[in-house]
Amino acid sequence: MPLHYTGMRVTVLASGSKGNCIYIEGESGALLVDAGLSGRQIRNRLLACGGREDLIRAILVTHEHTDHLRGVDTLARHLDVPVMATEGTLHDFLNNRRTSAKPITHSACRPGTTFPVSDFSVTPFSVFHDAAEPCGFLIREGDSVLGCCTDTGCVSEQMLSHLKTCDALVLESNHCPQMLENGPYPAFLKRRIRDVKRGHLSNTASAACLGRLADTVHTAVLAHLSEVNNTPERAQASAVLGLGLYAGSIRLHVAGQHEVSETIVL
Repeated sequence: MPLHYTGMRVTVLASGSKGNCIYIEGESGALLVDAGLSGRQIRNRLLACGGREDLIRAILVTHEHTDHLRGVDTLARHLDVPVMATEGTLHDFLNNRRTSAKPITHSACRPGTTFPVSDFSVTPFSVFHDAAEPCGFLIREGDSVLGCCTDTGCVSEQMLSHLKTCDALVLESNHCPQMLENGPYPAFLKRRIRDVKRGHLSNTASAACLGRLADTVHTAVLAHLSEVNNTPERAQASAVLGLGLYAGSIRLHVAGQHEVSETIVL
């Protein structure tokens, strides 16, 4: 934490089908959004980016898939912090995916209803994915707002209304449509990924979303890239095309699976 506070600090510790985790540090605390690596890996990556596990006040979980949940049980007990997720996600986690019988603190949240964690205000919003009750999060501290929006087949008008309040955004850019079509996945999996109600956001759809947010968002992190059906270069080129004349005014980053991202200060 810097000596003089300058704003929320956001670091993507991992992003992709092998595990997802975002570390958000504020003036008096920190949050994790998802914990899809092992607890040990997440703690090591926190050290690598200068994060502090003693500042973490809660783990926010977007949905119950393993690449977002793998380390949640271990970390929640180790850090003694609550797990916060929608009722559908919590039900699946508590009944089917816990790795220990030891008690943990947990709290259900509702899309559209804001709740406090330390000095943060957190607002979940519904997304479109093949999970029980998936969501994204708006995280506000002071005048700064971060949006976390991954694992969704589309971005609806209601979702856009939330994202237009953001200064910075972690946004899915999962696959290049051409690479997916011509790639090695079986037909049923390709259909699932392309499904706008249950799948993943393509580069093209992500770029279109950014184009509609270009007058409000100043920083965007492209996230959850497929290692088979995408490349960082394709995702970024698509985003630049979608931003058009705004491309030079928005800072673009691409989050990776195997390395900690650059820390963004809001």
